[in-house]
Amino acid sequence: MSMETTAWTQLHGVLNAERDRRPFARATLRRIGAFARPHRRRITVFLLLGVVTALLAVATPVLAGHVVDALVSGGDEGTVVRLALLIAAIAVAEAVLGILSRRLSATLGEGLILDLRTTVFDHVQRMPVAFFTRTRTGALVSRLNNDVIGAQRAFSNTLSGVVGNVVTLLLTLAVMLGLSWQITLLALVLLPVFVVPARRMGTRMARMQREAAALNASMGTRMTERFSAPGATLIKLFGRPEEESAQFALRAGRVADIGVRTATAQAAFITALTLVSALALALVYGLGGFYALRGSLEPGAVVSLALLLTRLYAPLTALAGARVEVMSALVSFERVFEVLDLEPLIAEKPGARTVPDGPVAVEFDDVRFGYPSADKVSLASLEETAALDTRGGAEVLHGVSFRAEPGQTVALVGSSGAGKSTIAQLVPRLYDAGSGTVRVGGVDVRDLTARSLRDTVGMVTQDGHLFHDTVRANLLLARPDAAEDDLWAALGRARLDTLVRSLPDGLDTVVGERGYRLSGGERQRMTIARLLLARQRVVILDEATAHLDNTSEAAVQEALAEALEGRTALVIAHRLSTIRAADQILVVEAGRIVERGTHDELLAADGRYAQLHRARSARPAARVPADAPAGTPG
Repeated sequence: MSMETTAWTQLHGVLNAERDRRPFARATLRRIGAFARPHRRRITVFLLLGVVTALLAVATPVLAGHVVDALVSGGDEGTVVRLALLIAAIAVAEAVLGILSRRLSATLGEGLILDLRTTVFDHVQRMPVAFFTRTRTGALVSRLNNDVIGAQRAFSNTLSGVVGNVVTLLLTLAVMLGLSWQITLLALVLLPVFVVPARRMGTRMARMQREAAALNASMGTRMTERFSAPGATLIKLFGRPEEESAQFALRAGRVADIGVRTATAQAAFITALTLVSALALALVYGLGGFYALRGSLEPGAVVSLALLLTRLYAPLTALAGARVEVMSALVSFERVFEVLDLEPLIAEKPGARTVPDGPVAVEFDDVRFGYPSADKVSLASLEETAALDTRGGAEVLHGVSFRAEPGQTVALVGSSGAGKSTIAQLVPRLYDAGSGTVRVGGVDVRDLTARSLRDTVGMVTQDGHLFHDTVRANLLLARPDAAEDDLWAALGRARLDTLVRSLPDGLDTVVGERGYRLSGGERQRMTIARLLLARQRVVILDEATAHLDNTSEAAVQEALAEALEGRTALVIAHRLSTIRAADQILVVEAGRIVERGTHDELLAADGRYAQLHRARSARPAARVPADAPAGTPG
């Protein structure tokens, strides 16, 4: 490895490690060891290959010196040929070992990435909804990409580099001291001239790198917001293209400026180190030649010393920067472990039960609930704040009690923010009650297995979400083993089969990010079709028909009436068509049930429900046409 290459390597390490220099506990190292244990055989072979490669690297300069001595002393041709063949064999061996080492490095690194990514992904999936409502998606994805790759470098680069460089350094020093201890000591005097500028320039480059990363992140965030479907719609409706262009040009100009400064600093850095390398070689040739002419040193030894010099400075410089590389890898590991150490608030109990067979009742027994504070469900680094907000836990549900009998439809009505959706979210355990009990099929939901609860309780929210995937894939989320006839049957009952048949690829048509290639009403009917396909015994509709026009609503209500027959349903709706048909209506205000009864009973009581009824009757809700394009307000 040349001195210039080593300089680049060290610079790269500094750029990646300057972000953090915290001390690390032994517990972090033990956890790293636990991840590395399944790969210990590969790691051992990998390190042995590094040692052998280091031995070969030192052998070549020594043999080159012997060739020069043979030429100067007039040795026979056979000796020179044998030495040349040996040098060639070493070169071939180095090439083969290099390929094997690279393959093993890739296998080891990618295996570790796979282990870390799957572990973090599985852990994040177990986190409660509150975690996802607070964390920034980009920061979370970065843990699965950048930080995992940074951790992988600890094994594929840093570990082998440290071992190989230590072996190379010791062997090179031993050989050089044996050839000429005077020249070796003088060569080492130039080491600070080589290392100190590298460290200082590396720190400066790291600052510019962080500045460039921040500017790129700002530019990227602006592009992401403006290029999403809702963001682009907003800009077209209210934005000023000239100002948007000027703002983007300003950010892009800053990125370009920091790029020029970084490139200039890098060029100066490499030029200075190349000069130091030339001065060191000049010292060896000058002093070595002086000793050779005086007869106190063989000419071949001068050549060997010159070649070994690069083998000496390279590992010395790399080891001088090894700390920052190790710190960089440890920072990445700690950031990954930080996510893994965040315990999910909702966990399945050992020995959890399944929901009993048959019709299912839903019961709330004196349920009280407060949303958890940020420090209970999130990380400051994932929210990009200095510290998490410890406020929270204020009670929003106060002693809620009711029972939905098997096959009954219970409607929840009330003002916005009264707690209706919160009640609905406690049934599928998107959150857990603070006190009291939520029962499904007579069993506390906290005593049920997650799979059993998912198979029993289905939910359609107001903003029905679709993945950027095909119609088929979005439907199969509900029932992966469903046949194609089942998919068409569900679409037909949701009054969506005609539309899907008209799409270019039918069931295999991609619906776009969040389903934005469909209208609001079409997206909502797609989520209802998914619910119908799942055939769960408890159904929760949270404003499920909010985006449908009168015709589509009537059609879907017919389908829902068929689907809800014999099933227990909790329905949150403002439309009277849904509320009238409910077996029981609960009026929720400020987290309490203030009235309950049938539609006629509550109107006769002339209480809060009657007030809501009169207000909504006097103020008809706006309708969104079924064929309205995606993103149309309404």
